[in-house]
Amino acid sequence: MPMDYEAYTRRKAFIGLILFLSLLVVSLFSLSSGPYHVPLREVLGILFGGGTKDDRLVVLSIRLPRIVAGILVGASMGIAGAVLQGYLRNPLATPFTMGVSNGSMFGASLAIILGAGYSLNSGQVFLNNPYAVVLFAFLGAISATLVILALARLRGLSPEAIVLAGVAMSSLYVALTTLVQYFANEVQLSAMIYWSFGNLARATWRENAIMGVSFILVFFYFILKRWDLNASTLGDDIAKSVGVNIERERLVGTLLSAFITSVTVAFVGVIGFIGLIAPHSMRLIAGGDYRSLIPLSALAGALLLVSADTMARLIVSPMNLPVGVITSFLGAPTFIYLLVKMEGRR
Repeated sequence: MPMDYEAYTRRKAFIGLILFLSLLVVSLFSLSSGPYHVPLREVLGILFGGGTKDDRLVVLSIRLPRIVAGILVGASMGIAGAVLQGYLRNPLATPFTMGVSNGSMFGASLAIILGAGYSLNSGQVFLNNPYAVVLFAFLGAISATLVILALARLRGLSPEAIVLAGVAMSSLYVALTTLVQYFANEVQLSAMIYWSFGNLARATWRENAIMGVSFILVFFYFILKRWDLNASTLGDDIAKSVGVNIERERLVGTLLSAFITSVTVAFVGVIGFIGLIAPHSMRLIAGGDYRSLIPLSALAGALLLVSADTMARLIVSPMNLPVGVITSFLGAPTFIYLLVKMEGRR
């Protein structure tokens, strides 16, 4: 048995190493590739302090912040999805089933119609006061979860009911967003649609620092709660029998998952399905033990989003597709597969 456990832990470590090296390779390729090509040797030189002025500008000021944003956003969504699926015992649970994405879209739309600055230049929309939109988007995103958690606390909602409440809040915010858009003029409507596109290029080093601090704090909290997460997947009765206050942990875990997702969505827009694909791919490969599932889901989410963003930049170069389009193409079949698999178990 000790040998079996050692082999088990080595396998998890090996999977983590493969994911980390894959993320490193994809990130270097992304730094090198684009309409302005920078050879890989030059990229490595720039990262260690060399390179020409133009190459340094492209790599360090344009591409590197975007890749760091992809890593942080993907990792945040990966662990948020893994935690929600554990606490709510629902394989389809993600931060977006809690109304985060639709809440953020409503908040951003409200900020724009209330006067957040925007301008048109060469047919493109530019937000002149992006932090007002970011603030409203964050408040809209987190508000949906706060309402659901208040209902869960006051009315004792079951995990299944919490997911259904999230679907209801999503529908409500879709209706509110449609109402706001109906009264918007053409330029305001263009600004709303522009914001809704997931775009990692919006993130600067300041935004990356905020997302990084949020991610680190929440990540280590969930690492400390890994045993509680393992117990919660076995059912509320078993979790309580081993001393887990499952109602409190479910509320806190759901709130923190929604919080880090809200932070990322507020800065880069709506990017769906990473929180669904990353945890499930890691469960299939490495199992459902949260001691390893949390870090592996973070690595898988980062790898998926950086890869998707690189594809979005290159597939119709020099134009950039919204990265949310690529993740939706990946996520929709995964969602259908999981839905069919759940029905097949009944």
